[in-house]
Amino acid sequence: MSRVAKSPVAIPSGVEVKIGSDKVTVKGAKGSLELALTGTVSINQENDQLTFVANDSSKSSRAMSGTTRALLNNMVQGVSQGFEKKLELRGVGYRANASGKKLNLQLGFSNPIEYVLPEGITAETPSQTEVVVKGVNKQQVGQVAAEIRAFRPPEPYKGKGVRYADEMVRTKEAKKK
Repeated sequence: MSRVAKSPVAIPSGVEVKIGSDKVTVKGAKGSLELALTGTVSINQENDQLTFVANDSSKSSRAMSGTTRALLNNMVQGVSQGFEKKLELRGVGYRANASGKKLNLQLGFSNPIEYVLPEGITAETPSQTEVVVKGVNKQQVGQVAAEIRAFRPPEPYKGKGVRYADEMVRTKEAKKK
């Protein structure tokens, strides 16, 4: 059995988990999420904990038990607390402005970039050079942050570009004459 699947998922107060035959629905204060289940893992809800057991002893079902546990843990954490990714813009004239479901970015190109945020994701700009992407779904928050970063990834000589707040960019030395 997967070591990850051995530890149960604690359900905080205010979070409701419904286990069906083919899907699990998690509802909380921030929203609701669904996960389609495969037939290889059985989920048991006892008191305020979820436990996961592989239905057979095959390698794939044991692996799926750990994967299912990790996904459900992220869902429970997302509907109760939410997830966020912080991005920094470094460079002369690099600016960001969030307005509604759109994020306007000026990243040194001739035209500004207008990024439309997907459903369930919000973006805030505490300052002109900071972007905070928030949402309930951890995978979706990470994907949106990666797409914003991909517009102008940090370059290795001056470090200009869009980077994660905790990202360390190693700079190279310039070419010698």
